[in-house]
Amino acid sequence: MAGTLDFSPDDRYNAFITTCREAPFSDGRLAGVAVAVKDNISTAGIETTCGSRILEGYVPPYDAHVVGLLRNAGAAIVGKTNMDEFGMGSTTETSAFGPTRNPVDQTRVPGGSSGGSAAAVAAGLVPMALGTDTGGSIRCPAAFCGVVGLKPTYGRVSRHGLIAYANSLEQIGPMARTVEDASRLMSVIANYDPHDSTMLDKPYNHRPIAEIAGLRVGVPEEYFGEGVDPRIAKTVRDAVGVLEDLGAGTVPVSIPGMRHALAAYYVICTSEASSNLARFDGVRYGPAVDTRKSWHEAYQDLRRELFGPEVRRRIMLGTFALSAGYAGRYYAKAQLARRNIQQDFERAFRKVDIVAGPTMPTVAFRLGEKTDPLSMYLSDILTVPANLAGIPAISVPCGRVDGLPVGLQLMGRPFEDERVVDAAFAYEQEVRA
Repeated sequence: MAGTLDFSPDDRYNAFITTCREAPFSDGRLAGVAVAVKDNISTAGIETTCGSRILEGYVPPYDAHVVGLLRNAGAAIVGKTNMDEFGMGSTTETSAFGPTRNPVDQTRVPGGSSGGSAAAVAAGLVPMALGTDTGGSIRCPAAFCGVVGLKPTYGRVSRHGLIAYANSLEQIGPMARTVEDASRLMSVIANYDPHDSTMLDKPYNHRPIAEIAGLRVGVPEEYFGEGVDPRIAKTVRDAVGVLEDLGAGTVPVSIPGMRHALAAYYVICTSEASSNLARFDGVRYGPAVDTRKSWHEAYQDLRRELFGPEVRRRIMLGTFALSAGYAGRYYAKAQLARRNIQQDFERAFRKVDIVAGPTMPTVAFRLGEKTDPLSMYLSDILTVPANLAGIPAISVPCGRVDGLPVGLQLMGRPFEDERVVDAAFAYEQEVRA
């Protein structure tokens, strides 16, 4: 074992909730590498809060599967990164521990909900980090902070030890400054875990290659339409042009179900959140309730006091969507819309190998700018389809607008994570040459 890793976070960004001084191992694929871990991923002996006061002081008795893999690979866990409370947000402003600031421009948000991980990587505090992606929570901050973020295929990485928000949508994935480092981290965390019944035994052992001649790239107009800043659309189209210069061909495709994607996503994710967060009741988790009150009253008071407004809002939306008389009207229809989006991608992938578009419709917004929840939800329009379809998607920096980073999003067939990584790597190598 090597000596203790000397790590000092930069408080200007508020990227970390908890920091550690671990002794890294001297052997393994990540020997001596400092890795930050999002604070909704369980770490034995290290406080894990999900960015919420209701879990303040909670120390898991076990490591998440991915954390055990990191340790076995020789990595040093140097801290738990800030995040939107329970992953509910796109700015990292809903954290109970204060907002994270974007290292590119500290007046801007870093994106969310994995904003702390993205900021830590972008600021050079760590070379790589783990995030989680339920509706864009890896790709959004990767785009806003100018780093690389990969949402793996659903079922490619174990979720055992991830504190659940929306089980059928979320995935743990890598964030790094380069595609090669993101792929390297992915090769460690994508190993089979029998504790996660949704996982398939498809290890990722891939080193990126930049040869993409003959690759068919689908370009859906829906990703460049209403709500997308025209300057971002142009920047991303120029990035697709770079792929063409490298020998790829472009093909128009359509994802018509996108018009229902955002509505379907917010019905499904809030419904699952309502169920998952019911456990935080002051009995099993969270501070003890006031036993002088009735259980119902104490439970209500505890959750009102310790859950932030965005979490309370989503719990109420989900509870309503699942309530008697409404589940068929909302939840069942959302699942139907989800299947339509999956079928749209299946049709597209009969003609193309990957689908390309912007990661986010705008550049990073200013801190405090998105006070209206609906405007924040609308910022997820380009990322949620990949989660609904369960397909791999990567965001790679592709330029700047107003001095702020823009992300190119590449999506692929289920379990063809390697192909989207190669395309992102080819683009990255070309523009950095």
